[in-house]
Amino acid sequence: MRFVANARMYSVNPAATAAWKELFGWLAHEAGVELDVIAHAFPLPLSDLWSRDDLACAFMCGYPFMLAARRPLPVMAPVPAGAPVRGRAVYATRLVARADSSFDTIEDTFGGRIGYTVADSHSGYNALRHHLLPYYRQRGARLYRESVGPLTTPRRVLDALQAGDIDVGPLDSYALDLMLRHEADLGSKIRIIATTDPAPVPFLVAAMGCPNVVVDRLRTTLGAFAEAPGCADLRDRLCLGGFAPVETNDYQLMLRWDAEARAGGYAEPA
Repeated sequence: MRFVANARMYSVNPAATAAWKELFGWLAHEAGVELDVIAHAFPLPLSDLWSRDDLACAFMCGYPFMLAARRPLPVMAPVPAGAPVRGRAVYATRLVARADSSFDTIEDTFGGRIGYTVADSHSGYNALRHHLLPYYRQRGARLYRESVGPLTTPRRVLDALQAGDIDVGPLDSYALDLMLRHEADLGSKIRIIATTDPAPVPFLVAAMGCPNVVVDRLRTTLGAFAEAPGCADLRDRLCLGGFAPVETNDYQLMLRWDAEARAGGYAEPA
């Protein structure tokens, strides 16, 4: 049986897309699993990808995973080389503004326009609310005059910043690492003005009905990627230290952050 793979969440530019395709090719060969790398780009819903019966490897954010009534099977989690906790499968949200703006801190952006990706995103929504909640509690009122979204993808957050549609926006730190690695001019266009607390990173999932033997082969092979001969350049291009087992209980943190924001009356980042 043939299965499909997709790295849409971290296919942030053509170079990263090509590197993920190379990784899936390596994985298919080493694991002995036939994988077809498919395109599933915006504006196609990610939920359609996650619900495919032939899915073997696709990135899923932990927040919608925890909210899902029928969860796919966790495969492995990436360990970003630049993870906020070194050597751990964690990430954070970078809150970014235009480099030519007057904003140096998140407080400087209050009263302006904030962007968000989509309501079931951790990095682009849930973590953003968690970071802003103490300021909201202190003020007891809206922080921004406008909340702009759903922008859906990190690329569209950057586009909104450059167009002047928003003053600050959230970027998945691993996605930003990949962008900065392959886009030489990006670093001069944006400024990181805040970073959220770390959280467990999005991970690769397979369909609920994917055979156990296939999932086990994929897990074992990805677990060896960090030391795989001949993959050093690929690890560099993917800003990736390796892969780690998915500890689903760790993702309860996302539900706690959601509950705290809602209990505080802060359902939407605004």
